[in-house]
Amino acid sequence: MCGIAGLYSQSVPITSQLLRAMTDRIVPRGPDSSGDWIGDNGRLGFGHRRLAIIDLSEAGHQPMRSACGRYTVTYNGEIYNFQDLRAELESAGKAPPWRGHSDTEVMLAAFTAYGVRDALPRLSGMFALAVWDHQRRELVLARDRFGEKPLYYGWTAAGFAFASTLGPIAATPGFANPVCREALACLMARAYVPAPLSIYHGIAKLEPGCLLTLSGDTAPGTQPVVERWFDYADQVLAGAADPISDQGEALEALDAVLTGAVGRQLVADVPVGNFLSGGIDSSLITAIAQKCVSRPIKTFTIGFDESGFDEAVYAKKVAAVLGTDHTELYLSPADALAVIPQLPAIYDEPFADSSQIPTHLVSKLARQQVTVSLSGDAGDELFGGYNRHIQFPRLWRTMRKVPGPLRRAALGGAGAMPPGLWNGLSDLARRRRSAWFGHNAQRALKQMSRADDFDTLFDRFMDDWADRASPLAGGQRCTRPLHTDPRLAGLPLELQMMHADAVTYLPDDILAKVDRAGMAVSLESRIPFLDPQVTALAARIDPALKFARGGGKAILKDLLYRYVPRELVDRPKAGFAIPVGVWLKGPLRDWAEDLLSEAALDADGLFEPQVIRQRWANHLAGREDATQPLWAVLMFQAWKRAQAGT
Repeated sequence: MCGIAGLYSQSVPITSQLLRAMTDRIVPRGPDSSGDWIGDNGRLGFGHRRLAIIDLSEAGHQPMRSACGRYTVTYNGEIYNFQDLRAELESAGKAPPWRGHSDTEVMLAAFTAYGVRDALPRLSGMFALAVWDHQRRELVLARDRFGEKPLYYGWTAAGFAFASTLGPIAATPGFANPVCREALACLMARAYVPAPLSIYHGIAKLEPGCLLTLSGDTAPGTQPVVERWFDYADQVLAGAADPISDQGEALEALDAVLTGAVGRQLVADVPVGNFLSGGIDSSLITAIAQKCVSRPIKTFTIGFDESGFDEAVYAKKVAAVLGTDHTELYLSPADALAVIPQLPAIYDEPFADSSQIPTHLVSKLARQQVTVSLSGDAGDELFGGYNRHIQFPRLWRTMRKVPGPLRRAALGGAGAMPPGLWNGLSDLARRRRSAWFGHNAQRALKQMSRADDFDTLFDRFMDDWADRASPLAGGQRCTRPLHTDPRLAGLPLELQMMHADAVTYLPDDILAKVDRAGMAVSLESRIPFLDPQVTALAARIDPALKFARGGGKAILKDLLYRYVPRELVDRPKAGFAIPVGVWLKGPLRDWAEDLLSEAALDADGLFEPQVIRQRWANHLAGREDATQPLWAVLMFQAWKRAQAGT
């Protein structure tokens, strides 16, 4: 795990000092050592910050040149199958004289043997890399299948820059790229900036599963060629064409591939542990990890005292059953509030998923004992874990048969009921729900009353300003709607939604959150559910096995019951949230009021202050829970101030 940066320029001299100025912005991503390389007659430079995980010696130092001399790479991530790939190269007579045992060296040997484009599908892991082909004078950037590792690129005043985060790019000489208004509109709608956009105009995120090439003779400002080397839709379609419908077969196959994935991701030359929330996904990954090792594996969880937001008690029980070496830490509101001023530095692009706070805190806790931690993320996207995967298709199939005016009247009235009343009805029905049940029920019914097709429903539900005046100047809206992929139109709506989440929400929100939260404290997070064998198998498992018994992730629960008593994990999904909405009315009120003042909102002409001020007033008065839309504005305002140094 590392941080990378680089610059190709025909006008700015590339020096070690310039490259160090760029990588100084990402020291926590790689605190163990630094390196740089300058090539192509001084026109290209690579910078690297290393967090040593595999081969802690100098033999693993980057940037690294291939044994044949053709390729030089700077790379962030881990290749989990590097040992198998090394053996494959050796048996085929394509292995170079090895200098060490790092995955970087094996990856370079694969580039030599197969070429960069054809080698990428052979790599099982997470990565963002830049490689210079000395023979073709070509710069290649590539990102892993689902976007576990970030990679930004674009033209600046200094030339073509790339980096793990925006900080190194903003450190290039003369950087003055303005805020991208389209990206800001999407941030307001989604709580994150979706790829390929970034918050800066002219700077893009390389999308997951994509490859970029830039010739050494490229004229400044020319857009590079981007192609897709992995498409998750292909995997979903292949799985649907060859489904596994037998539960016993599915369970055995899932247990086997997850065990293999977890076993490969436990390999490291530094201590490894597990995040354990007590939920289905993290409990299953922890159970399998404990099965793979002979010692108690270290597990970590944090808890909060607020009702509806704490699952640490369940994590403790799961840890006791599995026999892990468990560490829990209960945090006060003050502990969480202390993180907020650090968020613009942790997420150097505005990011507004408030679970960023507990994710950072549990990463900080884990880093006290380990350098790598396995996570249960991506289980929801692969196995149908979000309530919307279940409820939306079910309701839509029923309500689309009702004439539009009648549907709008019936659901519109139900959607007008306040969230608290929905929570009360849920309690009366004696069905324990998450703290967000009422809020989400209200939003879903409102949007279903207005949508004429499923894609519109999905898109509007995920937009916190969909039924309001735009908070942005000129009424600008997000122009990148969340549509299901038309290639999957023949599949069940549940699978279409899961795919949409896997290629949008997962990389741009969940994986970005986990990466930045961990890297801020020099902790590598690994996600076994995104192993290629696991994702391919998940696509084959019949939806009936995922959505059995009226809920999602049924097949994961059935597998987990092999390891943990049913009563410990058979409860509604709670998420990883904190009571930010309550704090905005209390200890965060002055901070928020300052950022949401009319003068602050009107300072650069990006916002419509009165629209935002009205929603702020509604939230304070309890007329609505506007936590998420306000948090998006607050995170942008805090980021903007941090960039200005005020």
